[in-house]
Amino acid sequence: MIEKVLVANRGEIAVRVMRTCRELGIGTVAVYSEADKEALFVKYADSAHPIGPAPASQSYLAIEKILAVAKATGSQGVHPGYGFLAENPDFAAACEDAEIEFIGPSAQVLALMGDKAAARREMVRAEVPIVPGTTECVASAEEATAAAADIGYPVIVKPSGGGGGIGMTIVENERDLARALDTSQAIATTAFGLGGVYIERYLPHPRHIEFQILADAHGNVVHLGERECSIQRRHQKLIEESPSPALDEETRARMGEVAVKAARSVGYRGAGTVEFLWSEGHFYFLEVNARVQVEHPVTEMVTGVDIVAEQLRVASGLALSLAQNDVCLRGSAIECRINAEDPLNGFVPTPGRITGHHPPGGTGIRVDSGVYSSYTIPPYYDPLIAKLIVWGRDRDEAIARMKRALYEYVITGVKSSIPFHQAVMENPRFVEGELGTHFLEREPTLWDEMRRIAGSGESLGSRLPRRTHEAARIAAMAAVTAMLHEDERDRITGESTTLT
Repeated sequence: MIEKVLVANRGEIAVRVMRTCRELGIGTVAVYSEADKEALFVKYADSAHPIGPAPASQSYLAIEKILAVAKATGSQGVHPGYGFLAENPDFAAACEDAEIEFIGPSAQVLALMGDKAAARREMVRAEVPIVPGTTECVASAEEATAAAADIGYPVIVKPSGGGGGIGMTIVENERDLARALDTSQAIATTAFGLGGVYIERYLPHPRHIEFQILADAHGNVVHLGERECSIQRRHQKLIEESPSPALDEETRARMGEVAVKAARSVGYRGAGTVEFLWSEGHFYFLEVNARVQVEHPVTEMVTGVDIVAEQLRVASGLALSLAQNDVCLRGSAIECRINAEDPLNGFVPTPGRITGHHPPGGTGIRVDSGVYSSYTIPPYYDPLIAKLIVWGRDRDEAIARMKRALYEYVITGVKSSIPFHQAVMENPRFVEGELGTHFLEREPTLWDEMRRIAGSGESLGSRLPRRTHEAARIAAMAAVTAMLHEDERDRITGESTTLT
């Protein structure tokens, strides 16, 4: 087993990886920017090393700086977490050149999966169903027009080299296609350095369902069931759950087999996610996220499998600790991403000092966080405060438990997305499992419910004394204590003088 791991990331995912390393007796090394010197992950690691200023380009994306620390500390492996360099083939190749294990798939697989058009071609060869569309990038308006006519409108123009919904443009008719093509190509060039785009059919009300896979170098590939990630805003996931309320056992088995086939077809190794769109009873390959996902804890809650531990086993040359027959989904789990955002003001980020942080507890609750009371959330990175995950024996119990956990979760000093999640948990369509990637747009009453919740005082935090009041009380007590000590000292001094 690898004996020391450098975690090339920050925030909650860095803490998450380090926790498993600590359980396995693996040493941990943190690298951090100037903005993160007081962060929890820096304090948690066995050793921590500064690598540059706050901008990610000068710190968390600085491959040479990170590898210099890895070499200096004798780290045998580098865990990239998610985001930053997690799916960067150049980083994986640099680790290989430095004879340091990149805890993830090979540079070749990362390059292939990072090119969405190339990944679609590979899935076609593996007989994995894809959304109807092109498997090559389109270079001209004429080529795009011909392709869209074959596919049928509406279509969506997508950058081949990016993700997160950046540069994607929905096109309803031929008249708007040329402009959409130019826009997507320009955004793709600016955001990803690659201007290639492809076209596929636009599915108006799909569900986003992904399968967690694990693969080792000994020919073993398993899936750990699915996660439903349909509650999104601007293609960014907000709430995830497992299992999906849309799938029965037969469909789950069939999609899982396809996910395993997709992983085998590219020689995948490590943890990853095969993502699908589900529409009108059919599923289509969307992409492979070649890393551990933000939402991986919901899978861990229903399977009991530590996904990071399996990553470390695979990176150490060991076989997976389980076979497909060992995988059993038990109960239901839901994750809410608690962000430092104001959901009633367009989800604008709200970085700043957390004056109070009281996470929920009790049966079936897990909080993956990288913050603490008095910690200042920097404005330079993703505003994630914590991932709140609950487990229940069934979906109804999981929803009830999430409601209770959101009630208990107290965050002061910054606004958070808790009211949004509370509103969703009360929404009848969500409760019935009627989900889709346009859920928010189709549920305008959510905003009224959020306003009601925000103004109602229906939370534990509204009943607890403010930290500012508590601080003032402590300060007053300290002042009184100091005065009493001073009086007592004067009394003793006076008695001593009299006796003399």
